Amino acid sequence: MTDVPLPVARTVAELRTTVGEWRRQGFTVGLVPTMGALHEGHLTLVREAKRRADKVFASVFVNPTQFAAHEDLGTYPRREAEDAALLAQAGCDLLFAPSVEQMYPEGFAARVEIGGPSAGLETDFRPHFFGGVATVVTKLLNQARADVAVFGEKDYQQLMVVRRLARDLDIPTEIVGAPTERDGWGLALSSRNAYLSDDDLQIARRLNGVLAEAALKAAANEPPADVEAEASSALLAAGFERVDYVAVRSADLGPYEVGAPGRILAAAWLGQTRLIDNMAV
Repeated sequence: MTDVPLPVARTVAELRTTVGEWRRQGFTVGLVPTMGALHEGHLTLVREAKRRADKVFASVFVNPTQFAAHEDLGTYPRREAEDAALLAQAGCDLLFAPSVEQMYPEGFAARVEIGGPSAGLETDFRPHFFGGVATVVTKLLNQARADVAVFGEKDYQQLMVVRRLARDLDIPTEIVGAPTERDGWGLALSSRNAYLSDDDLQIARRLNGVLAEAALKAAANEPPADVEAEASSALLAAGFERVDYVAVRSADLGPYEVGAPGRILAAAWLGQTRLIDNMAV
C-alpha cells in the first residue's frame, strides 16, 4: 500500500484488511466501481457514496471480460496516478486497483449470467458485455461486502442488471443509481469522450437534445415505434454515422406504458467511438 495521494490496495486480502479495520471502528462502507480514466461524473459518484457511508473505496479495473476482441480494451485510457489524485480530492478513502491476475487467477472458470433487464439493447450489439459486467461486479460486491455501491445512470441498463443480480443473488449491498453528469451542452460525461475530435464533439452534443425531444413525444402518447424511428433519423441527420438503437421502455426496461415512469435509451456511433445515453420519460 501507499499513502500518496491515498492508500492503494492491490489484492483482495489488502482490501479486506482495510475494510475489516473500518468495520471494527464501526464505520459503514461505500463502493464506487470504475474502469478508471476518471472524470467529474465518477467523482459525483464518490461524493454520493460519501454522503451515504462513512468510508468509501473506489475500484479502478479495466475488466477484460466485458470487451469483445474487436473493442478498445488495449487502447482504453489508463492513468492510475491521475485517477488516485482525483479520488483523493473527492474524499475517497481507498483505491482498489487489482491486476487482471488478481481478479481472474489461473483456472478461473465462473461466470455470472443475468436475464431480465439484460435482454435486448446493449445485448443485441454486445452479447458478451453483461456477462462480463455481472461477473466482475459480483466479485467486487463480495470482496468487501460494502453497505452501499453507487453506479451512474448513464449506463442505465447496466444499473438495472446490477440491481437484479444483487437482488437475485441475495447480496445485501444497497445499489444506488446517481444522475448522469453532463457538460455545459448536455453531453453525458464519459471516458470515451476523449476519443472525439472537436468536430465530433459538436455532433455528440446533439444527442441529449434529440433524446429530450423524443422523451416529450413519448410522454405525449406518440407511438413508441414512431418516436424511436424519428429519433434515429434525427441522430443521423445531426451527423451520427450509425445508430445501434433508440428504444422507449418502462423504467424497469419492460414495454413502455403511457403515464408510467419510462426511459428512452440510445446508442450511436461517431467514427470509432460509440456513445450511449438515456433520459427519463
